[in-house]
Amino acid sequence: MIVTKKIAVAILHGIGNQSEEFSDLFIETLTKRFSQMIKPFYATPEEELIIQPIYWGSVFNERESLLWKNLNKEGDLDYKQLRQFVIHFFGDAIAYQPAVNHNPNYIRVHEVYARGLRKLGEVAGEDAPLFVIAHSLGTVITSNYFYDLQFIPERISESVMPNMQATPLEKGETLTSFYSLGSPLALWSLRYADFDKPIQVPSPYLRNHHPDLQGKWVNMYDKDDVFGYPLKTINDSYNGAIAVDKEINSGGLISSSTPLSHNHYFKTNEVIHAIGDDLAEIWKQLNLASQRK
Repeated sequence: MIVTKKIAVAILHGIGNQSEEFSDLFIETLTKRFSQMIKPFYATPEEELIIQPIYWGSVFNERESLLWKNLNKEGDLDYKQLRQFVIHFFGDAIAYQPAVNHNPNYIRVHEVYARGLRKLGEVAGEDAPLFVIAHSLGTVITSNYFYDLQFIPERISESVMPNMQATPLEKGETLTSFYSLGSPLALWSLRYADFDKPIQVPSPYLRNHHPDLQGKWVNMYDKDDVFGYPLKTINDSYNGAIAVDKEINSGGLISSSTPLSHNHYFKTNEVIHAIGDDLAEIWKQLNLASQRK
């Protein structure tokens, strides 16, 4: 029996009123694309991807819904649908902002992230290569989470630590690739005088676990998406950290040419094919090379 090395994939949604099933269709289509690339080499390729959605929206959705209910008690507000959108869309971003002293929302979101990585490690293996696919505010959360791991681990909240184990995956050491979709990281960089510095992708420790793997940070954006931006031009550090700013066409016939394109990255074939093919290539590097030795 051939024992293979599996790949761990974390998926994060963006801002807005999301449901726990936000990634179901994306997981299905991504797995199908990956399987097409692996099928000639392995009989059950769908078992080689261990995918964990990280539903951080659970931290905010109930409170944002309650806020809307309270604000709309009189029932005489105009543009109600737009107002609901604003509350869910910008409420996430405002509530999550890390604070100098203490922000319980920031901590609670990172607790959810830590639990998601723990589940991945338990199934995929504690040193499995980690891919992160994040949309919108999920890219900012991912950047913050791995920044804390890479640069200031001593400042990780005591509330987050119990959700983590000292495995290579959970410590971020096996972070291989990061796909940021419709990312507003460029706007978040304004919080810092020098635009701060990006996380390191792949992790500088990846070579200790998988010396032959070549990971990367790919940033995908639609030029009509007013929330997603290219990131390499922020400064020299981001230029060096990101392999490519990949312009894509997100959405359908109408939405792809409007700001609504922001909501369709997970449904865009160009995104699915690019990530699925990269996952397949990493799997081949992990498993086919070892079988030839």
